[in-house]
Amino acid sequence: MKKRIPVFKTEAEERRFWKAHDSADYMDWSDAQTIVLPKLKPSTKTISLRLPESMVDELKLLANKRDVPYQSLLKVFLSERIDRELRQVG
Repeated sequence: MKKRIPVFKTEAEERRFWKAHDSADYMDWSDAQTIVLPKLKPSTKTISLRLPESMVDELKLLANKRDVPYQSLLKVFLSERIDRELRQVG
C-alpha cells in the first residue's frame, strides 16, 4: 500500500518534503508514461571566453558557409567534442 501524499501549503514546503522522501513510497512508477516537452529549452549560462582573433575569424567563415550564427556553430562543435570525449571515457 502506497503512502498518501500530504497537502503542501507552499512550493518550498513541497520541495523540502521531496528532498527527504522517496517518491516510490508514494506512487507506482510502473504506470508512468514518458512524455516529450518539445518547447522546453535547457537552461543556459553566459560565459566569457577569450579566443585568438584568427580562430574567431575562421569560425565566422565556417558559420557563414553554413548560414548559421558563429556562436551556434561553436556550441555544435563543443557538443560534438564533449560527446566524443565522454564515449571514449565511458
